[in-house]
Amino acid sequence: MHIRFDVPADPAYPGRVAAALSSVRLRRYGYIGAVLAAVGAIGFAVSRGFAWGDQVSSLCMAMVVGGLLSMLYSPWVRLRARRRSGRYAVEGAYDITDDNIMMRSGSESGGIAWDGVTQVRDTPEFWILYVGRMPATVIPRRLMSAEDAETLRAHMAERGLLQPR
Repeated sequence: MHIRFDVPADPAYPGRVAAALSSVRLRRYGYIGAVLAAVGAIGFAVSRGFAWGDQVSSLCMAMVVGGLLSMLYSPWVRLRARRRSGRYAVEGAYDITDDNIMMRSGSESGGIAWDGVTQVRDTPEFWILYVGRMPATVIPRRLMSAEDAETLRAHMAERGLLQPR
């Protein structure tokens, strides 16, 4: 297998990459925030029926506010990442073989060996490649031909990184 494709200097592309990578890492803040807000709201509602409710209600409200702020943290980080990364729009290329993934962007290049990739997450626009527990890079499907995307999908499924279709 040898797949090569170019990445145009699209100002929106680095923002989409940053948003995809940060959403994976920040998803837990949304879950924690939802739990905090729910526990705080339930605690606030229950505390109203007891004499000690006034003492606990401020704690419950703090939990609700903290939960809401935690849920808003992830979208805020993604928005900032999109804004900042728009300045980094440079042409680049991917060169994917059976052994590794090489990426070139401007004057920099780097690569990841397939043996180091532990999992691949499938999103609507990208495949997010993990090395260990950390997302390492993305492969944009929309920039590839349909045949190359299917060849790569089959390769990743064969390696046990993706579920076969």
